[in-house]
Amino acid sequence: MAEVVLIRIVLAVIIGVLFGLVYCMRVFVLMERRIARIENHIEKMVQQVLKEELRIENALKVKKRK
Repeated sequence: MAEVVLIRIVLAVIIGVLFGLVYCMRVFVLMERRIARIENHIEKMVQQVLKEELRIENALKVKKRK
């Protein structure tokens, strides 16, 4: 009788640990997606800044020629 109770407790602990791992993996996946989205936004902003810098440099070159 005591063996059955001990086995149930051990199985409950194992199942709890497995559910905890699955939940952690779910959180990690969601965080990774969020970070990837942030990186994409940063790349778009950098591209816009580079385009604006090129426009400014070209405008300065045109003024120097005059």
